[in-house]
Amino acid sequence: QGAIEDFAQELALVIRRFLKLKAWRDTERIVVGGGFRATRVGEISIGRAAVILKSDKVPLDLLPIRNKPDEAGLIGAAHLAPRWMFEAHDAILAVDIGGTNIRAGVVALNLKKASDLSKAFVWKFELWRYADENNVTRGDAVKELIKMLSGLIARADKEGLRLAPFIGIGCPGLIEAEGTISRGAQNLPGNWESKSFNLPHELHEAIPTIGEHETLTLLHNDAVVQGLSEAPFMRDVARWGVLTIGTGLGNACFKIGRAHV
Repeated sequence: QGAIEDFAQELALVIRRFLKLKAWRDTERIVVGGGFRATRVGEISIGRAAVILKSDKVPLDLLPIRNKPDEAGLIGAAHLAPRWMFEAHDAILAVDIGGTNIRAGVVALNLKKASDLSKAFVWKFELWRYADENNVTRGDAVKELIKMLSGLIARADKEGLRLAPFIGIGCPGLIEAEGTISRGAQNLPGNWESKSFNLPHELHEAIPTIGEHETLTLLHNDAVVQGLSEAPFMRDVARWGVLTIGTGLGNACFKIGRAHV
């Protein structure tokens, strides 16, 4: 109980500091994801932090992210894809790269039940916990990721699931427009911040087509991607944000379709 109280107080303090930033000003709701949210202690701590903020009259709703954090990091990738890609397709490929593992999955769009992707779900996924292995290099990680994605493509084809030619990737760090990572990827194996390393390009070279169409690969910050899984449920607020608590503390805030990391 003491540890929960201490963490809740610290979390409330961090949130107050975020709310002082220009990009976070007037944020009405924050969801908390990441591995910490998946634990019972994490859920209780989030609830206690919400009570602390309310008692201090901070006008903010603080909630655990609605999907399982491991799934939210994949589901959010569907919101990165251009909508025209969904025509005649049932699902997309998604990747969530973390400080201890890499997860790749097939996200079923479920558009017949909800056109806003609120019913999207993870159909199949594979997990590689690279932190349990010795001397894993960046090249090893990319090779294993390609293997995982290729396996998922084969499974989807076998099951008759029509994959859109899109791979959405969430990764820690500040992502530049051309797909490189300028900073914040220090917990990943090897040097992911090299200007010569471009993960979307490497995946495109390895998987140039999905079905009959050229593959589009897109890399974004993992907190943004996880936060986007909540987008269909945020129509009642003008500004909202996400905190992901895991190996590090990720954050993103959103306003009318725009995100700040």
